[in-house]
Amino acid sequence: MISPAGTQAPKPSPAELRKMFGANLRILATRYPSVSQLCRELGINRTQFNRYLSGESFPRPDVLHRICLFFDVDARILLEPINKLALDQGVLNHPVIANYVGTGMTDIPQDVFPDGFYRFSRQSFIDADLVIIGLVYVFRRDKHTFVRGYEAKEAMHQQGLPTDPDTREFRGVVLPQEDGVGALVSHKKTMATSFNYLSRVASFQNHYWIGYATRTVRESVTGCRAARLVYEHLGKDTGAVLNAARNVGFCTPDELIPYHRKLLQLDRPFS
Repeated sequence: MISPAGTQAPKPSPAELRKMFGANLRILATRYPSVSQLCRELGINRTQFNRYLSGESFPRPDVLHRICLFFDVDARILLEPINKLALDQGVLNHPVIANYVGTGMTDIPQDVFPDGFYRFSRQSFIDADLVIIGLVYVFRRDKHTFVRGYEAKEAMHQQGLPTDPDTREFRGVVLPQEDGVGALVSHKKTMATSFNYLSRVASFQNHYWIGYATRTVRESVTGCRAARLVYEHLGKDTGAVLNAARNVGFCTPDELIPYHRKLLQLDRPFS
């Protein structure tokens, strides 16, 4: 390292690197309510993670790379305090639009759109005679609400796309709307983004939402770009979630859950 004066700056010792990394990692970890859950998401043993936090140990290069990707930081967390780093806060929080989009994205109440698993259904964008059934997970982090899920293997295969989990995974951010919620959803490193809008259905159990989904593709005579969308909140009921997971993919309207079929109104054009 060369200092501004052109002299050789002192190289940090291994102990100093471990200390700096541990301090920065502690700050990053405070964003998560559970260290155990964080370790599971990172795929790192809890005991070893604690050694990183305390500065007693340092991760292998591949583990360091995984940590940096997960927290969206770079290797400067070894050299500088994290509060001095110009970390990218994302385009939605850019000053040009922050007061129009960014600041309004936080604190969606649980009674408006609760955490947990949701089963969804909509008309297939590829084949109008079929319905796609899927499963997503909604969760909170850093005051924001996110959605995560996987495309059905059958749907990916039909489009000639890889069916590995990394390619099938999609994530999105949930936005508060005047009479419901919206969500911007995308696959990893893709330019194609879909927008979902959902409004709660007044029902006895009060756990259904109806809206629509759109996709950013060119117009096609063989497919559609917008379709009604139904979300059914399953919460964290393991039995209901596993049953829904076993039935993701394409189905005919007659095979669809009756109440989903009623809400989708497949016999009526979407407008």
